[in-house]
Amino acid sequence: MKSIKTDILVIGAGSAGLSMAAGAVQMGARVVLLEGHRMGGDCLNYGCVPSKALLAAGKAAQAQARANAFGVGGAAPEVDYAAVMAHVQDVIATIAPVDSVERFEGLGVQVIREYGAFISPTEVQAGDTVITARRIVIATGSGPLVPPIPGLDSVPYLTNETLFDLRTRPAHLLIIGGGPIGMEMAQAHRRLGARVTVIEGARALGADDPETAAIVLDALRAEGVEIVEGALAAEIRGSAGAVEVAAKDGRVFKGSHLLIAAGRKSNVDRLALDKAGIETTPRGIRVDDSLKTTNSRVYAIGDVAGGLQFTHVASYHAGIVIRSALLGLPAKARTAHIPWATYTAPELAQVGLTEAQARKKHGARLEVVRHEYAHNDRAIAERATSGLIKVMVVRGRPVGASIAGAQAGELIGLWALALANNMKMSQIAAMVAPYPTLGEVNKRAAGTYFSPRLFESLWVKRAVRSVQRWLP
Repeated sequence: MKSIKTDILVIGAGSAGLSMAAGAVQMGARVVLLEGHRMGGDCLNYGCVPSKALLAAGKAAQAQARANAFGVGGAAPEVDYAAVMAHVQDVIATIAPVDSVERFEGLGVQVIREYGAFISPTEVQAGDTVITARRIVIATGSGPLVPPIPGLDSVPYLTNETLFDLRTRPAHLLIIGGGPIGMEMAQAHRRLGARVTVIEGARALGADDPETAAIVLDALRAEGVEIVEGALAAEIRGSAGAVEVAAKDGRVFKGSHLLIAAGRKSNVDRLALDKAGIETTPRGIRVDDSLKTTNSRVYAIGDVAGGLQFTHVASYHAGIVIRSALLGLPAKARTAHIPWATYTAPELAQVGLTEAQARKKHGARLEVVRHEYAHNDRAIAERATSGLIKVMVVRGRPVGASIAGAQAGELIGLWALALANNMKMSQIAAMVAPYPTLGEVNKRAAGTYFSPRLFESLWVKRAVRSVQRWLP
């Protein structure tokens, strides 16, 4: 058995672990990184990267199908599904060197390609090596949650970890789960020529504002995606190529393939956390505001910490722990300024409080300002007028923003900046956006907040008349 002593031990080489390892080693710490599976974790291999590559292929197919709207001859796209998946793998391969063993060893990180498990509060065993570290960071991420639906264990099914291995297009894809993963894969496959039925036990895109979510759901239904809400899966039947999902209310849905997109679960099973005195919750590892576990020498970051499960949150968490574990400075993670997006077309994005959450928290002090994409000249030019921005404002400061529409994931960044820095609506209104851009949607939303104060105020009108009488 070999022994290693180090400053920082990082368990898991996904987005959180790689950010932590790169930051720590470049700041002068000795770093050991463990990864028993694929470098880059879920995001690179099964999540963000391949799903967006598949969505891009679907977008290309849809552009061809809709070309007539722009005076260009349109035709039904000819989709080579195997070639589409080759494109997806090429995208992964292009990004992979950034997350590779070679790159991190070049930075000075000692990479061990083994899973790690605690053997004491300060020691982790990985293969035939025991690592003792001053600080340990758990960054093992999450995996697909497979619910215990009767019959599922006897029927072939896909998750995000196996979907991208397909080379033959599903004839009719059934998707259990109407969250972001389910809806993105539904639209991508519909645009690539498959029939798609989404089966959701509650409300599709239920974590988002219902009004903005409805814009996205209406668009997907218009493209031919069947979205069934309030259909809790009770039984799975069938075999390869002929799958049935029976809902609790008696409805039965038939298809050729089944994708389970019912949420995520934190990867903690291999870690032997009890040997390190680390407690868990139903969502993941228990952490405090500084991301420390119940073992003060151990942190948990990213998906495994049980909070918001997004790649950008993983990187944010790494920054918090670098400040604390390397520099000894106080640092606490916040969530109020963290945005998220669903990359359907139109996109759906959120930061801070939704309207319902803001009304519950702030009551009569809340003002909701709205601006529709239909009034944006760039959206009109690109025939992308289905969209809406809502900004929740309290005493002149935004507390949340919801956007449905083209490039919502890009537009939400401004409001994330505003919430992170406690900015005022007047500062947003002072911004000059280039014309014509979709970015003007943000500027117009801020203008909508001030319009009644300027154009409907008797005091303002009287002041202007008074000044006009005295001006030469």
